[in-house]
Amino acid sequence: MKKFLQQTALAAGLMAVGFGVHAQTITLKVHHFLGPQSVQHTTMMGEWCKNIAKDSNNRLQCQIFPAMQLGGTPVQLFDQTRDGVVDVAWTLQAYTAKLQKLEVFELPFMMTNAEATSRAAWDYAQKFAADDMKDVKMLAVHVHGPGNIYTKNKAVTTMADLKGLKVRAPTRQVNKMIAMMGATPVAMPVPQVTEALSKGVIDGAVIPYEVAPGLKVQELTNFTAETDRSYNALYTTVFVVPMNKAKYESLPADLKAVIDKNSGREFSAFLGKTQAGQDVPSKQAFVDAKNQKISVIPKAELENWKKATDSLDDAWVKEMTAKGMDGKAMLDGATALIKQYTK
Repeated sequence: MKKFLQQTALAAGLMAVGFGVHAQTITLKVHHFLGPQSVQHTTMMGEWCKNIAKDSNNRLQCQIFPAMQLGGTPVQLFDQTRDGVVDVAWTLQAYTAKLQKLEVFELPFMMTNAEATSRAAWDYAQKFAADDMKDVKMLAVHVHGPGNIYTKNKAVTTMADLKGLKVRAPTRQVNKMIAMMGATPVAMPVPQVTEALSKGVIDGAVIPYEVAPGLKVQELTNFTAETDRSYNALYTTVFVVPMNKAKYESLPADLKAVIDKNSGREFSAFLGKTQAGQDVPSKQAFVDAKNQKISVIPKAELENWKKATDSLDDAWVKEMTAKGMDGKAMLDGATALIKQYTK
């Protein structure tokens, strides 16, 4: 009887320990490079954190660190996640050389709208870039809304107006596009745009409305050039949300299922739609600014811009093929997926 009671107590103790481990709250460190007021912080990653908490009965929690509060630079975010410095990050594809296959969505005039293109980007990544993402658990691949051109002293209404201007561009392909249209591209991370405009380092910048007011672009420029929104976007930028693979694999099966439920194509679409949705309220800052003149580049002019930059598609295909990939299949695949998801 004594032995039986000892065994029962031991079993109960093990069950209690097991339950304690199972019920333990796990807090994920989420890192990104924008400020705490940004939509990326409050809504995009903020809603993701709320959803995983809800779906896990609060066993999964987040602590979001904006503006690189955990140290390092934006270009290190993917590596920070891979190496376990952080658990989850929101970052640019352009900061991560090994994700260059995703760059296809940054070619000129590829994007229709951010929601559809983000769904396409997720599917494309699974088909063409799975090996490049194998060191992390990828949660989302998405894009932002259409980019605009902001200039200080000269309105841009035709391609000729860009000639001689120093224009900040966010990615490799956009830098090439800007150069082919006659401007001098200046590559820099988005947080540096404010100082560069104020000091005259650049004459203008290409970014979406969403991020511009936070950089005081409406105060530092005088002209905004939108593209006709019924035409494919001038450009977009690809973002990724990697999770540390070891952290994911350490989770019990039910918590892995929570992460799986809150990642993938629809999470990507949510991020793209939410970021692009911020364009509308952000544009109001430019409408309200007395110094701003907003113009729309019409379809006919955009056709000229597209013809001038079409060779970038061929150059990208050639570059990927030279690296041992099927560049044409990748470009055709991305284009087909965007068409599939665009309504």
